[in-house]
Amino acid sequence: MADTKTIKNAFERNVKLLNLKPEKGQYTTSTKIRLTNGTSCEVEHKHWKFTADVGKQQGGNDEGPGPGIFYRASLGSCLAIGYAIWAAQMDIRIDHLEVDVEADVDARGNFGIDNAEPGYTEMRYTVTIESPASEDDIHEMIKTADDHSPILANFRKPMKIEREVKIAKRERSKGKRQKIS
Repeated sequence: MADTKTIKNAFERNVKLLNLKPEKGQYTTSTKIRLTNGTSCEVEHKHWKFTADVGKQQGGNDEGPGPGIFYRASLGSCLAIGYAIWAAQMDIRIDHLEVDVEADVDARGNFGIDNAEPGYTEMRYTVTIESPASEDDIHEMIKTADDHSPILANFRKPMKIEREVKIAKRERSKGKRQKIS
């Protein structure tokens, strides 16, 4: 388990590197998702593999958490990790920390009903923290961490999203894939 000294040293090492070589902080990352069984998806990134799915009430297999759970988890875990990192930088001890993420849903949008838009209508998060630090120091640390949270920033701002579609067909007799332009 990483202690605050390890977290602080890694932070300082990264700040030094990015100040010397800003291009090291600019890169593209990729995660591959394969539909495997009805609605079940294998998610792969580097050496991690996990399953995403939807529940049986949505026609799924319930083989793993659904995308909405991962969406909320990405925000909550990014915030919690950011609090740990910034607390280490500011020498604030954290004895216990939880982030609860709530989202309001209007599922009609998922099914094309009443022109409702798909997706969440609102999100909230609650940070519960136990620390011997002063309330002012804790609030300053949380604000600093929130201001530097990449996932929170992604939630708050629109960004360009591009789609590319590649269609492949199998040759019936040979079972090979064939790229179709």
